[in-house]
Amino acid sequence: MASPATKQTVRPLDTLRFDTSGPPQITGVVTDHLRLLGARADRPAPTDGPAAGTTLAGGGFAPALATAAWADPASGLADEATVQAATGIMAVHGRRDGTPRGLAVDYAATATAVLTVQGLLANLVGQARGGAAAHVATSADRAGLLAVSQYLAAAGADEGEAAETCAGGPPFTSADGVLFELETLDAGAWAAFWQALEAPREALRTGWRPFQFRYATACAPIPAALHTTARSHGWDRILAAAAASGAEVCALRTLADRAAEHDGAAPWFLTPTAGGVPAAAGAARPTGPAPGRPLAGLTVLEAGRRIQAPLAAHLLGLLGADVIRIEPPGGDPLRGMPPACCGISARWLALNRGKRAVEIDIKAEADRGRLRDMAAHADVFLHNWAPGKAAALGLDADDLARVNPALVYAYTSGWAGRLDDAPMGTDFMVQARTGVGEAARPAGEIPAPSLMTLLDVLGGLLGAEAVLAGLLLRERTGRGVRVDSSLLGAADTLTGPALRRAARGEDPRRPAGFRHPLATADGWIAPADADARAAAGHDLRGLPTGEALSRLREHGLTAAAVTTELPDLHHDPRFAGSISRDAHGAPAVPDPWSFV
Repeated sequence: MASPATKQTVRPLDTLRFDTSGPPQITGVVTDHLRLLGARADRPAPTDGPAAGTTLAGGGFAPALATAAWADPASGLADEATVQAATGIMAVHGRRDGTPRGLAVDYAATATAVLTVQGLLANLVGQARGGAAAHVATSADRAGLLAVSQYLAAAGADEGEAAETCAGGPPFTSADGVLFELETLDAGAWAAFWQALEAPREALRTGWRPFQFRYATACAPIPAALHTTARSHGWDRILAAAAASGAEVCALRTLADRAAEHDGAAPWFLTPTAGGVPAAAGAARPTGPAPGRPLAGLTVLEAGRRIQAPLAAHLLGLLGADVIRIEPPGGDPLRGMPPACCGISARWLALNRGKRAVEIDIKAEADRGRLRDMAAHADVFLHNWAPGKAAALGLDADDLARVNPALVYAYTSGWAGRLDDAPMGTDFMVQARTGVGEAARPAGEIPAPSLMTLLDVLGGLLGAEAVLAGLLLRERTGRGVRVDSSLLGAADTLTGPALRRAARGEDPRRPAGFRHPLATADGWIAPADADARAAAGHDLRGLPTGEALSRLREHGLTAAAVTTELPDLHHDPRFAGSISRDAHGAPAVPDPWSFV
């Protein structure tokens, strides 16, 4: 079909309408994002039913349909708590504490909602490029497996983890009671910070490796002497030590703090790029996509580090795009990050398998010219460089628009320039600054950012969503688009319900004991949220897990066994056939959506 283009199109879903129904934890985010992208609701969203259903139509497109379930009904997974339990989210998040712990935010549901919107946008992009309409399906259990995919890959590797996986980790506490996160990527700055506070040399030496690899292990068994050192100094002294060393510290903010400053901005921004002459709408791709692969034939250049941008590009690749990684001379150093499968980092494979790689030295003018030439023939350029770096290199959106006016230029950052006093834009610092550390734990517990990379993963999902929105806007207008997403946007999306409670003057945190698994004789079970209070009245500690689940079922209560060892997911009947191994032997989770 011809691209539905109109001069009145300002947002990618302008002139389209939608209706949705299903669990509010999923449909609330779907509704918010579709509205922000320009669609209008046909009617208020009902909140009943075990699965979310969304129809998006108008603007010259055939109706795009999406369904999002918690899981296959046969699995017994029926809500956020049981999905977190089964997919390993509770196990990974709980590593810092030494026992499985539920996230007090609706993480799997939020990720499922973003995946649903991705599927709808991909469907429309495929239609605009001559493909057929499709029905896209996703589920919270697949979203949960995607969220832990790096940890699962590492657990199935040929060697042990990069650092010990024992309980422990930040935040630290000052003498005057300030909870704070510490961040540095430099061992010298780490040592200088603790030396300024007169920490024992052996403690700062042995503490660096678990601190450095906490992104990978989701725990950080830092020597107790470093926590003692922090508690012996006031906040002003700690700020001075950070300033002198080059490390950064961030005091944990509350949800009320974040609600008071929240500007209500969307989690991404789409801006038509300047420079060049607009391409004809729909003219960029001479052939349509293959069935079920709506981005087939499109090229994505990705210059990403760590998780956020590589995951966004990985998702675009799963949708059919040809993804080319831009790596420094000698290749991405993270390819060698332990643990490895057949000599390649298992964690790296989880984010980058299937991509092609080109080595380019962006510090060299000749190589920057090569990159511009590649961008001239690409559809998307995606990066997460430090703020200002692209402009300094002559590789910003306006620079590349001069060689390709139809390019979708995507920047996934920490803060999107929205906060003047923002610290380093890494996962744990953004969690600390935005109140996620408080939202992730129920009332009565000390706030602490999760050491599971919550925002990097959700930020990657939002980055892919933003690129798909940019591609659709390009198809409808013929113009290139700059899209900006951020970890800040991911934090606000994840904590949205808590921020709204805080804005109303209510307690934004979930009640004490929320989503705490119950111990059995040989493991743990997690009751569904609606049945948690009743389930807590049963003493299950003397019963094997299977018998404990049966007892609860006899009383009409829903619960799920908690996955405590990620390799067990391979043989878990709740995910039969879902988890495979790639060509290097690394565990691979299933695609998060299917198109029919």
